[in-house]
Amino acid sequence: MLFLDRTATADALNWDQLIEAIAGLFAGGCVMPVRHHHGVAVPGEAEATLLLMPAWVPGSYIGVKLVSVFPDNSRRSLPAIHGSYLLSSGKTGEMLAVIDGGELTARRTAATSALAARHLARADASVLLVTGTGRLSLNLIEAHRTVRPISRVLIWGRDLSKAEAIAAEARALGHPAEAVADLEPAARIADIISCATLSHQPLIQGAWLKPGAHLDLVGAFKRDMRESDDEAVRRATLFVDTRDGAFAEAGDILQPLEAGIITRDDIRAELAELVTGRHAGRRSDDEITLFKSVGAALEDLAGAILAYETATDTSAA
Repeated sequence: MLFLDRTATADALNWDQLIEAIAGLFAGGCVMPVRHHHGVAVPGEAEATLLLMPAWVPGSYIGVKLVSVFPDNSRRSLPAIHGSYLLSSGKTGEMLAVIDGGELTARRTAATSALAARHLARADASVLLVTGTGRLSLNLIEAHRTVRPISRVLIWGRDLSKAEAIAAEARALGHPAEAVADLEPAARIADIISCATLSHQPLIQGAWLKPGAHLDLVGAFKRDMRESDDEAVRRATLFVDTRDGAFAEAGDILQPLEAGIITRDDIRAELAELVTGRHAGRRSDDEITLFKSVGAALEDLAGAILAYETATDTSAA
């Protein structure tokens, strides 16, 4: 059985290949039950979350991810997300690999956002604003720069020193990054705004979005969490990774839905419809688009298969 730690997992998941692997599985499909989502009490701290995400391609691979999200881990200078991915044969049930779940989650999340941006962001998008300074921030920069000609990266966080540290790390990797102290002016000039936070209150105001902006929401994965306000949702053409996931968990969709700001029909397409061409995606340079991702087990399975086949130099093709 193969074991891939964080470094080995990252090495096995090239951005171009990962984006294509996720696109391919969305196009081809797999069995993907809605994930199990459990609150876990942590005495004296914010509630944690346990996620169980199964998926399988009949006769090929079976996978399940076990992830914990502990929001207050920042107090201990630890990542909020920990987890493992278990990949098995879909023919025999034999365990094939244990893959670092945190690295897989971060990279497939960023790759899925980049895949959506390939269909929804303007082709000439050059200014990226990353909101949040957690583990995903660097991944989002790398993934979005894979699909769009990003020449300026702005990073905002509630703690400016953390934003500056992420910007310095990004520059060391060759990315044109700078920290910003004020969110509004940065949001007003951004072509792509990518939010990866655990916020319970809207961060991005719809009034700030310029014509042609693309809003990428990948944090706030519970009903009571939110990264965009009602005006942003009202102004934008709405897309999701999966309707089942969005209607079950996405506060950025569910809260305005329950308030009557939008209807279910306002979700124009999910990612499978974009990658197969059933929906054309962006319609004009001035259109404001919004993509809400809550994460799908398909994305993890695609990444796990790619990591396993890359690390073992095999191919299911």
